[in-house]
Amino acid sequence: MTPNRSYYRIMAGAKSCYAQECFEMGFIGGYWGIQQDLKADLSDNWRDFNTRFIPVFLQANPDKTKIAAGLACGMLHTICKGMKIGDIVLCPNGSGQYYVGEVVSDYFYVEGNLLPHRRKIKWFERGINRDEMSPSLKNSAGSIGTVSNITKYVDELERLLSGAQPAALSHSDETVEDPSVFALERPGRVSGGQLAIHAAG
Repeated sequence: MTPNRSYYRIMAGAKSCYAQECFEMGFIGGYWGIQQDLKADLSDNWRDFNTRFIPVFLQANPDKTKIAAGLACGMLHTICKGMKIGDIVLCPNGSGQYYVGEVVSDYFYVEGNLLPHRRKIKWFERGINRDEMSPSLKNSAGSIGTVSNITKYVDELERLLSGAQPAALSHSDETVEDPSVFALERPGRVSGGQLAIHAAG
């Protein structure tokens, strides 16, 4: 596990409509109607960024509220500046799976393209199935909003990414059909069979 690494769930467009393109082209990005290179405006403080770009957002999205503008600009700042090289991104593909990758570049702008405010991502070969997640991680990963910080689930995420499975019982006594029942019904009586705990692999 990389020290101080953060984990983010990021939607690639409405209902993950651009997830496949992001995966194939090696990036994650955002838009929110802001059509300009942000490189010179990415201060470390997201509040300064919001002060500058909430009016820009509202001009591009006149039907939205100032609260919605603040949330959108905050999420855009996270994608462009808040995420650090080495952080991990989970991107749902709309089919119960999450692409997983590592941020490998600073912000860059691709004018005229989908999700033009981008970070390069080195996508991993192995993703995460939503069904593998605990209920609490599943809720956080499915939260409303384009960007969600899910770093507090680092231990579970690292386990899922490593492919580790929960501990399982095994035994060497062929007369025992169910080792878990054997362990529960005969505490302290393991003669004849070597009961062990191991990580299923």
